[in-house]
Amino acid sequence: MLSCYLMRADASTLDTSLREKIMMLTVTEAEHQFELETTFFIPPGDGPFPVLVMNHGKERGNPKQQSRDRFLAMSREFVKRGYAVVIPMRRGFSQSSGIHKNFGCDLKLAGQTQADDIQAVLIALKKQSWVDAEHIVIAGQSYGGLATLALGTRHIEGVRGLLNFAGGLRIDDQSCNWRAELRAAFSDYGKKTNLPSLWFYGANDSYFDPPLVSELIESYSTAGGHAQLVTFGDFKSDAHSMISSSQSVPIWWPQTAAFLERIGMSTKETVTLAPRTQAIHSHYAVIENITAVPYVSQGGRSAYQEFLKKSHPRAFAIALNGAWSWAEEGDDPANRALEACEKRSKKSCQLYALDNDVVWPARKMP
Repeated sequence: MLSCYLMRADASTLDTSLREKIMMLTVTEAEHQFELETTFFIPPGDGPFPVLVMNHGKERGNPKQQSRDRFLAMSREFVKRGYAVVIPMRRGFSQSSGIHKNFGCDLKLAGQTQADDIQAVLIALKKQSWVDAEHIVIAGQSYGGLATLALGTRHIEGVRGLLNFAGGLRIDDQSCNWRAELRAAFSDYGKKTNLPSLWFYGANDSYFDPPLVSELIESYSTAGGHAQLVTFGDFKSDAHSMISSSQSVPIWWPQTAAFLERIGMSTKETVTLAPRTQAIHSHYAVIENITAVPYVSQGGRSAYQEFLKKSHPRAFAIALNGAWSWAEEGDDPANRALEACEKRSKKSCQLYALDNDVVWPARKMP
């Protein structure tokens, strides 16, 4: 059995179609134990299942304040094909124990330290009967992509390939030449790995521009790394978070499927997922009617007007005391909008709009 315990969660925040669970996974690193907040999406049945371990990036600010990552669109594509998807929050992030260490300009060490957590997760997972320990893929976005490439230097049995979505780490305080440090880290990783990897970077990535990406893959490949780079044009307002959008699947899945087949992984759909819950229009108002939004001030209505310009998926939440919040893109914008609204209001909030539907009830909030 996994050494972990199930975290309590509001059922409305879990994707039942993917059989989502949140657990605190106990891992051991250098004789110290840590509890890592980990999201599991496991197909029906007893397995063994091939496994995707997906690794998150780092948001600005305190890592402890970072929300749990779920990568729902990506997870859905893999679960449909019989994969178990495991998304650990690394040490010091979100509800995980331990401390996130900042190594300044030493980006090579930063990536390897994050890889320590991924390796510890793999050791715990490979003891489970439902895990196919010979068919594992490691993936990561941003800082998680850097950690994924670092893990590739460790020659872990059963890991067949690496997926890098906008991987890297940027230093914003101008204390060093972080671009040169990042090139050096990629060169070091490329020299020490024999695993094939597939990389995705977009033209309007706000962290890593196309010239830098060209330098990174050249550094990695010249040193001996085996990488295929997939570049694509602008993706919405920022390609850096492309993998979190449901609209990105046509960009990354076809190339990923071909890569998986080359490394001996399955790509055939074997699991029929229940349909995701659809928004139910309450007929309270049409989505464009700004004046119909109840309780909020003129400032709130102005915010709602801006919300109507946002990309799908999107959600707008309000409270009785006039607090409001909206969220777009990424994992579960409805829950994110509610959480942000309740932080502002200190009271319960309710969704007003989801995508193009007003879901606010005709009756007033209790």
